Amino acid sequence: MSNQEKFKSGFIAIIGRPNVGKSTLLNRFVGQKVAIMSDKAQTTRNRIQGVYTDNEAQVVFIDTPGIHKPKHALGDFMLKTAFSALSGVDVVLFVVNATEKIGPGDRLIIERIKNVEVPVILLINKIDLIEKEELLSIIASYQDEIDFEAVFPISATEGDNVPELVQHIKDIIPEGPQYYPANQVTDHPEYFIVAEFIREQILHLTREEIPHSVAVQVQSMQRNEDDKVEVQATIIVERKSQKGIIIGAQGSMIKRIGQNARREIERLLDDKVYLDLWVKVQKDWRDHQFQLNEFGYKRDDY
Repeated sequence: MSNQEKFKSGFIAIIGRPNVGKSTLLNRFVGQKVAIMSDKAQTTRNRIQGVYTDNEAQVVFIDTPGIHKPKHALGDFMLKTAFSALSGVDVVLFVVNATEKIGPGDRLIIERIKNVEVPVILLINKIDLIEKEELLSIIASYQDEIDFEAVFPISATEGDNVPELVQHIKDIIPEGPQYYPANQVTDHPEYFIVAEFIREQILHLTREEIPHSVAVQVQSMQRNEDDKVEVQATIIVERKSQKGIIIGAQGSMIKRIGQNARREIERLLDDKVYLDLWVKVQKDWRDHQFQLNEFGYKRDDY
């Protein structure tokens, strides 16, 4: 770029109900996996920043926990985290699911974003799962509620209309500096992402048996004598029965969790990994602020 002053940058909040595809979209934006994906609600607990950079602009995307009615201290943390992302951003992306009618969760978000003073773009995701003629009525049902700066029907999994969306974001964000190096795709430390990858496999493999009463702590990451990155991590659950499910018969489940997570971690680090997993019971950890702090859900994050 000949004139560096014309470089643009902006912070973009991605908000929406659980399971509308926000994490998939974030990963699509940055071109690799930085957020975990699951068909379970409330997969994302902290705000995860993904960074897109090209010669013209740098766009910092903030993924947020799905908006839901909190049932415990962790849920309360997640809700406050999601809404706090609306302050200090340049654009808000409101993601909805094309296959579901507008519901109370959507209206809760709409009430909060009505007073936002930055452009709000409606993203109707999962258009690959509906007939094209359904789209106009879906758009109209949301436009009756609020006046959006723009509407983009997209498919985060297939990539439909995502390049056009990125171009539109670049058009409307202000001139600004490059906050992160061009090759950096997230501001989270590797410890955090490694823990999230392990948690993703637990959600995927245990299905309904282990709900969201699981946390993962990475104790250490260091190179061992075999020149592998040795990762020591603890899986925390709330009950003994959950510990048994995660370990599985003759350790079969924890072995599968470890194998799948190791593949993802090796892809992230571009290195050989030795993953050592332990399971620990901490009763009702989601309702104790000290333990929430210990596992990375700190009150000063919102």
